[in-house]
Amino acid sequence: MANKNEKLFSEFPPITTEEWMAKITADLKGADFEKKLVWKTNEGFKVNPFYRNEDLEGLKTTDSLPGEFPYVRGTKKDNEWYARQDIHVSDIKAANIKALDILNKGITSISFSINKSDVTEENIKLLLKDIVLESVELNFSTCHSKTLELTKIIAEYYKSQNVDVKKCFGSINYDPFKPLLKKGRECDNWVENAIALVKASASLPLFRVLSVNAYAFSDGGSYVYQELGYALADGNQILSSLVEAGLDADLVANKIKFNFGIGGNYFMEIAKFRTARWLWAEIVEAYKSANENNHPNNSKDDNCQCSSKIYTHAQTSMFNMTLFDAHVNLLRTQTEAMSATIGGVNSLTVRAFDEAFKTPDDFSERIARNQQLLLKEECHFDKITDPSAGSYYIEHLTTAIAEQAWKLFLETDEKGFYEELKAGTVQQAVKASADARFKALATRRESLLGTNQFPNFTEKAGDKIVKEEGRTCGCSHQSESKYPTLPNVRLATEFEELRLATEKNGAPKVFMLTIGNLAMRLARSQFSSNFFACAGYKVIDNLGFETVEAGVKAAREQEADIIVLCSSDDEYATYAPEAQKLIGEGKEFLVIAGAPACMDDLKAQGIEHFINVKSNVLETLRIFSDKLGIQ
Repeated sequence: MANKNEKLFSEFPPITTEEWMAKITADLKGADFEKKLVWKTNEGFKVNPFYRNEDLEGLKTTDSLPGEFPYVRGTKKDNEWYARQDIHVSDIKAANIKALDILNKGITSISFSINKSDVTEENIKLLLKDIVLESVELNFSTCHSKTLELTKIIAEYYKSQNVDVKKCFGSINYDPFKPLLKKGRECDNWVENAIALVKASASLPLFRVLSVNAYAFSDGGSYVYQELGYALADGNQILSSLVEAGLDADLVANKIKFNFGIGGNYFMEIAKFRTARWLWAEIVEAYKSANENNHPNNSKDDNCQCSSKIYTHAQTSMFNMTLFDAHVNLLRTQTEAMSATIGGVNSLTVRAFDEAFKTPDDFSERIARNQQLLLKEECHFDKITDPSAGSYYIEHLTTAIAEQAWKLFLETDEKGFYEELKAGTVQQAVKASADARFKALATRRESLLGTNQFPNFTEKAGDKIVKEEGRTCGCSHQSESKYPTLPNVRLATEFEELRLATEKNGAPKVFMLTIGNLAMRLARSQFSSNFFACAGYKVIDNLGFETVEAGVKAAREQEADIIVLCSSDDEYATYAPEAQKLIGEGKEFLVIAGAPACMDDLKAQGIEHFINVKSNVLETLRIFSDKLGIQ
């Protein structure tokens, strides 16, 4: 076998980059390499169509091993992660029963969201009854005003159970800037509150009580570099403020937990988590540089809880979830979960596929739970640490994201993250990114399967929406918003609103008048069918007509509201005016599928509607819905 391998390599000698470029240039036949093959990312850097070993030269990401500073390849030497499921506690006893049940089904981490009024000693004892504290990561969240009290109760409960606190992992979700980002309110006394939380949790050294909820940026529509850059600025604002107040940098850093979202850009998200470890390690190390004895590389204890090691939780995206064709959400969350686990997160929540339109039920929660269990038990993702390391492409993405995120971090940190929040700079930047993504979706430069591409023509979704009261912490305090908040809308929402309106009012009929060149009429009929189905219109396709007159007659027999002429560019000069004349003053709207060279001439003859790959799908469909009286 060895001899065969040697012969194989001798038959296929190495190819230089210059030779590859020469071949690509020849195949492009004069087309511009940059325009055709180089991807200009939303993150502000370019991605080439191929990378080679020489592209790794000089990159810092390849210099360390897993568990070594700056932890690009992982903060630990394995790829174990906590499989987490979130429980909204509306009934204490029922929540405890549910927690015990899912712990027996493979979950190793639970997050309890507790109402303000339920934060009592008795309730916490009942909630945690029979849970083995040393065997499961426990996470808690409640109203800001009750977080300190909750922390003290939990610390006392762990003390009363006589457990080994060095084996007890968990967190309490105190995000100092949540009131501003979510409600637009002042973050009163956040430094004092954070200090009190750190001190109250002193008896639980592996509990992190200061949260950087970066998923709020991701779910708001931010790009990867923004989520990471603002998360670093957020974490550094907490770290620097508490150090200035007299706390030890190591202590504070070990109390901070980063909660990231996971977007749909598979490789970019893998690189994001690698980058996060690297950049946060550099930030924390800057606080410790005066004391060389604290340098992480000087530690001989493999079990050392080094403060430079970021602790990351990740949750799948709500921004990408859809109401229509909701089972596609399973594909989205699965690839997102793969990105996060390959990227080396500490814990992961996979959201249920139906969370966009109802409270998840037992079935959808079971599927979500099993999605990450399959990654462990069937795919063995937990057996290989940093499997993407050495990939020329991933290493390039890691470095490129690091440059953009670090630049944003420095710009934000210079003015102060909290001050930038109060100025609305961060919120405006995220909104601008979200708006750009909405526009990209509307023009199909960004695809969302089942929404703006390949929709399920016959699906009805109105009946499956369960309107519920929004989940809150139980806090009744309301005040006027003083500051702008982060966007809170899904990418598919505008398309879904259009389609739900169609469903409510009755679907217009769109008739494909296919004629002429076979290949062109079929291609344009398919394109047009998908185009109008995005608004829930009923599509009537055809095999083809001998004459335009026969096509218009058939359309009227079907009581069509819209007639789409599907043919070739050359034939439109003849067919389109004929169709316009036959339709005349009728109620039907004539649409030309394509952008023929004779478009201006056709417009001069009164033909105004054209759809093609450059069309804004959303705006075009809105125009037709308005014309057809769909509200």
